[in-house]
Amino acid sequence: MNIGLFIPCYIDQLYPKVGIATLELLEKLNVQVTYPSGQTCCGQPMANAGYERESLGACQNFVKNFKDFDYVVTPSGSCAYHVKKHYNIMEQTPATQKVRNNIFELCDFIINVLKIKDVGATFPFSVGLHQSCHGLRGLRLGSCSERVGNHYSYMEDLLQQVKGVRIMPLNRADECCGFGGTFAVTEEAVSIKMGKDKIKDHLNNGVEIITATDMSCLMHLEGLIVRNKQPIKVMHIAEILNSGS
Repeated sequence: MNIGLFIPCYIDQLYPKVGIATLELLEKLNVQVTYPSGQTCCGQPMANAGYERESLGACQNFVKNFKDFDYVVTPSGSCAYHVKKHYNIMEQTPATQKVRNNIFELCDFIINVLKIKDVGATFPFSVGLHQSCHGLRGLRLGSCSERVGNHYSYMEDLLQQVKGVRIMPLNRADECCGFGGTFAVTEEAVSIKMGKDKIKDHLNNGVEIITATDMSCLMHLEGLIVRNKQPIKVMHIAEILNSGS
């Protein structure tokens, strides 16, 4: 299979090591990966801010760059969800439908397309899972506390096979961190309080590293951690799965 790698704009600009880890991990799993150089933003920030029509050019460019790949893989649940669920503003050409149907968040792709759980990683730390809202309640990357059903989590499935890792239970495992894109700007005080509560839950349960499928959530939490000088760090799950192998 030929994979198109989509690296979200905030990862490209602020956390390039996450993009590199994603590429290296996929290549270790014997996947042919291409990074289209013409890619830009998927259009999510504009749409979330109420300017959906103005994001049309970004959406069209996304389809143009990724229409020829078997799958599109991204280390961002929120971007994958946006393409899958919010590209209705475009003409639904065969190319658009193909891209929307075949875009996957990284963990989802490894578990459900590659059918792999053990990626050969080693990470001897206590880890707390942050399950982002778009990934959890949009892409269904894990089970939600408000839904009756069997527990599952693609992140857990992968991390349980990582040598040395200790997955720490949380009191409120699937609660929002408060980021929410523009919500963190328009409702700053509420966003900060939610983030602080989330960090406290991880600290109270002995977590050394908070991980997630979305670097945007981790960016929000990291800002609070740094400002409050707290003894905990954040890492995207791609970095953990790519470590020590």
